[in-house]
Amino acid sequence: MIQRFIELGEGYSDIYELIEIAEANEHRLAHLLQLNTIINQKTVCSFVVVLQPTAIGKFQPLYICREGITVLEDKVTQRIELFEKTAAKLGKEIIRFDVKPSTIFHEKELYFNHLIAILRLNHLIPPMQ
Repeated sequence: MIQRFIELGEGYSDIYELIEIAEANEHRLAHLLQLNTIINQKTVCSFVVVLQPTAIGKFQPLYICREGITVLEDKVTQRIELFEKTAAKLGKEIIRFDVKPSTIFHEKELYFNHLIAILRLNHLIPPMQ
């Protein structure tokens, strides 16, 4: 099975594409994730749409808007509220994790491999085959 992150951007305007992907693939939607981290003393998050693997080829895409959405302690931002409304509309709970920032990894692919390992360990995506 091939599991791969597909980065759409940082979540400014591309969050709308992420939501469209989730809604258009409702029949394949496995999970909605919010990955929180701290960059430059500021809490930010990534949103991830995890789809079920394809029947042919066993490819599992994980669409991500990486570390561009601000998380405030005292209120919910518009983008987080939009993601929460999408989750409610699709009958899904948002699974939240605290993760290391991508900035500590030498390459973005290493960061994505780290996230895949976390998701496998938490049984959110299937193990390597």
